[in-house]
Amino acid sequence: MKKKILATMLCVAMTAGCLAGCGGSSNAGSESKSDTTGTTTAATESAKADDGAASSGSGDEEVEFYMFISSPEYADSINELLTEYKKVKPNVTINYETTQNDYPTMLKAKLNSGECPDIFSSTAGKEIETYKEYSYDLSGQPVQEALLPAIQTSMQDADGNGCYGFHYVGDQYGIIYNQDCLDAAGIIELPKTLDELEEDCAKLQAAGIQPFACGWAEWWVFKQSLIPFLTEGVDNYASFVSDMESGADSIDNHEMIKDNMFRFVDIVKANCESKPLESDLASMQAALATGKAAMGLGMGPWAESSLLAINPDMNINYGGYPVSDDPSKCQIAAGASQALRVNKDSEHLQDVLDFINWWFTSDYGKSWLANLGSVPSIDTNGVYSSKMVEIAMEDTSKNGAGNIGTTYSTDAFWQAFGESFQSYVEGSLSKEDTIAKIEKDWQEIEGSQE
Repeated sequence: MKKKILATMLCVAMTAGCLAGCGGSSNAGSESKSDTTGTTTAATESAKADDGAASSGSGDEEVEFYMFISSPEYADSINELLTEYKKVKPNVTINYETTQNDYPTMLKAKLNSGECPDIFSSTAGKEIETYKEYSYDLSGQPVQEALLPAIQTSMQDADGNGCYGFHYVGDQYGIIYNQDCLDAAGIIELPKTLDELEEDCAKLQAAGIQPFACGWAEWWVFKQSLIPFLTEGVDNYASFVSDMESGADSIDNHEMIKDNMFRFVDIVKANCESKPLESDLASMQAALATGKAAMGLGMGPWAESSLLAINPDMNINYGGYPVSDDPSKCQIAAGASQALRVNKDSEHLQDVLDFINWWFTSDYGKSWLANLGSVPSIDTNGVYSSKMVEIAMEDTSKNGAGNIGTTYSTDAFWQAFGESFQSYVEGSLSKEDTIAKIEKDWQEIEGSQE
């Protein structure tokens, strides 16, 4: 449980350090999530020097390495980053692939076959130990020193040593609203309780507006929209997770999880698409941006640019998830979960290090991080390029931030968690069966890793 304590410290530290944002935006988008791939191509421009660009790697020798990461919401921006690096290091080609829905399974398959990517993703928290044997210790590297002090130690191992990855964005979970839809239905304030949420859904239905675009074809949407019920539903989330893994506790002992979480899912199901399990990220964003739906789930500031690409005039609002009858519990969750790692056995280790150090220290790289559409992991002097981040900064400073929570368990568990709720939504699992399945997965997937 040492990692779980670290994860709690990370959430507090990042909130204190103003890292209230979630992943930034580039492509369609989370923690996001339709598959996208990209490969750098040779730039026609002459190679040019850039402040912070490392030059200790392969020189003029042709080098090619592989970057396989999650979070395809950043695909467009990362492709732009790689194109720029090609100008700096014309001899280096970075083959970039991204996916979300099955990333944990695909990564493990690659590792089991001895094909570890040169750069790969994991969550922080528990997965630090899971992938430590594959990860290069970045202690003392410029990339670590460029990070905000609050997160320079966030990827230490269970003994508090090393730096086995780095964050380039913070995370943030909340509901995205199309404010014009709320205005059309006469809704003055964002809902803070489950009763208010139901009342607002009725007002939207009466105005001919679909309340929710749910995105439930994506398992991660359940992870990122239901975590507030888990973290707010217990006194000590780290202890709760430990007890769930050992079988010492049960969801039935916690009303907010046993009842409120399922009530929320039922409210959404009654007020979303007619075929909710066919609603993916792209269709959810399209419905929200065009005003077909008023609320979207599981997203953060990383989705803003995709929404505005669909409708540049979209009037965006952002708030926490109503989890009970207590409005003070409705908070935007903030912290950092996703991290990137470097394969310690990479054939081109120095070239990989040169790239990530350039990313975090060059003028271009720092500008890229500052304009990603989220709160970045470096100091940008309080300047943010996202309206949602500005809303969230004001909200969290006034109401506090919820626990991000997701790093206490691996994505292997969260994928099973999301799939259990997909079965609940389609009716193949009852509420009781869903609870039993989640409890079993907590023990079999997570407990076995203790």
